[in-house]
Formats: sequence, C-alpha cells, structure tokens
Amino acid sequence: MKKTALALLFVAIGLGSAAANDVIKDAMKKYHKPEDAICKKVGKGEATDADLAELLKCYTAMCAETPGKGDKAKWVEKCQALIGAVKKVQAKDASGVSDFKKAINCKACHDVFKGK
Repeated sequence: MKKTALALLFVAIGLGSAAANDVIKDAMKKYHKPEDAICKKVGKGEATDADLAELLKCYTAMCAETPGKGDKAKWVEKCQALIGAVKKVQAKDASGVSDFKKAINCKACHDVFKGK
C-alpha cells in the first residue's frame, strides 16, 4: 500500500512539473517566437491594449509556475520584471518599452531556468 501511494505521489509530481513546463513553453512559442509575436510588438512600441492585456495574463500565469530548473524565487523576480514593464507600457509610461526590452532577455532566462 505504501509503495502504491509513493508511486502515485511521484507520478503526480511529474505531471505537475510537465504542466508547468507546458505553460512556459506554450507562452514562449506563442508570445515570443513568431515573427509577429506580441513581445516583438511591445519592443517596437506597436502593441495594442488587447495585446498588452493578453501578454500580462500570460506572464502572470508563467510567474505562478516553477521553471524546469533554477531557483523559484529568482524565477518570480524575473517574471515580476516582465509584468511590471508591461504594466508601465499599458500606463503609457515612457520607460516601459525600455524596461520591457531589458526584462525580455531570452538568454538570461534560458541559461538559468530552461530545463531539458
């Protein structure tokens, strides 16, 4: 009985981790990779209010997840920088786009947080 419960626990942990990685991977594929990706529009100052709201929702969901590797607190810190920058862009703050460009550094996150 104990072995079965332990096995189920490991399966549940594995599924939770896979789901978190799916949220992060899906966000990257949809909002960062395409030529017309919303993050690219934000960097150019061309994102619509709807684009910004969608991106904010995405980054908020990502922030709640655990990355493939790395420190969860650092992950939250990076995500909060993205969220804060998007909110500045929404508020028409002049520093919003430049803050977003700093926060969107792909390599800085991938080196620290991207799992296999």
